[in-house]
Amino acid sequence: MTIFARRARASAGRMHPELSLVSYTLLGHLEEKGGCRATDLAAHYALDKSTVSRQVAALERAGLIERRLDPEDHRVQVLHLTEAGEEILAQVTRSRRAAFRERLTGWPEEDLIRFAAYLERYNASPSDADSD
Repeated sequence: MTIFARRARASAGRMHPELSLVSYTLLGHLEEKGGCRATDLAAHYALDKSTVSRQVAALERAGLIERRLDPEDHRVQVLHLTEAGEEILAQVTRSRRAAFRERLTGWPEEDLIRFAAYLERYNASPSDADSD
């Protein structure tokens, strides 16, 4: 697991050296949700608000996210990806897919199926695992 995490951090750094793996994770969440508040990010990832605040500030400085007023509550700011943020995520996705294809070339199909099932099981939320 440590090697896996190190590789993920290293690939994130190669894509955009100023951003951490945490930043990429936050960008991915914003893309998936179509935007959200910084407090939602902190709650979802069980991170301290100050940690998220620093990451959000770095993403804003890099031009990868922007704040918009919530149309339903103008007191609330919602974070959204910019076009540059969307492109960075697309680059990361392409790069990771290529790396996985390269590493998994030659694996028998039954091993790939088993590996995918194990990854799904590992990544399942506790509530998903309880329902199995």
